[in-house]
Amino acid sequence: MQGQSERLDAHRKRQQEIHPDLPLTEMYNVLEKLRAAEELTAEDRNIYDRGLIGILRDLHDELDALVFAAYGWFPTLSDEDILASVVSLNAQRAAEERAGTVRWLRPEYQAPQQVAIQTVLAGVAPVEAPAAARRKQPWPATLPDQVRAVKDSLRATPMQNVQQIAAGFKPASRTRIAEILETLTPLGQTRQVDDRYSL
Repeated sequence: MQGQSERLDAHRKRQQEIHPDLPLTEMYNVLEKLRAAEELTAEDRNIYDRGLIGILRDLHDELDALVFAAYGWFPTLSDEDILASVVSLNAQRAAEERAGTVRWLRPEYQAPQQVAIQTVLAGVAPVEAPAAARRKQPWPATLPDQVRAVKDSLRATPMQNVQQIAAGFKPASRTRIAEILETLTPLGQTRQVDDRYSL
């Protein structure tokens, strides 16, 4: 998700560098008109062309899909359902914190001692089953199924790196697995110690 948000930010900055008089607010007003299927005025059309608003919309749609997949949400959720899900997740995280479980966003900075303890407890790489005993699973075609597959892999064998997760699938994109993990970790759905991940 980080890579996708960086592409989105780069697109906006590039268009504003090319057109210094192009306000971000106006770009998003035109984007909202597009989403609402409203007719664009001549001024809106000018902003659409200079801001490449069609590309902006596509970048936002891709980012939204990654966030929905990370949370395990269906893309058809209403705004009210999304809000209810976020409130529920917040209550769950608050209960975890009261019980002593904290999901750090940047553990290497927020809780370096805890990271050091987890690293010691994790020890070396997880013991892997012999290659003959492990069957490679087909890599799912859809993003929600890919997120589920990565989580299932970590549930079965914690503390894996991207390469180890990819080795369990045929064929699997290491880049996509890394993107999924980069999305899940800031959301608190996976934890990272060095280059290894667990749930």
